[in-house]
Amino acid sequence: MARVVVDVMPKPEILDPQGQAVAAALTRLGITGVTGVRQGKHFELDVDDAVDDETLHRIAGSLLANPVIEDWKVTRV
Repeated sequence: MARVVVDVMPKPEILDPQGQAVAAALTRLGITGVTGVRQGKHFELDVDDAVDDETLHRIAGSLLANPVIEDWKVTRV
């Protein structure tokens, strides 16, 4: 059994209103020095060792992320 982490983030050219809301909230709280926020998704999967990297990327690209507007990274931990 292996643990796999999939991190999904909006592509850099895609507007991130959730990240902008967090950045604005930090300013309202008086917190300075944060110049940008991007909000994404984090998934942890427990998979059999037989599940290969190609299958993991297919899972990420077809179910966990929208490949039109999001990038993802698959990491075995």
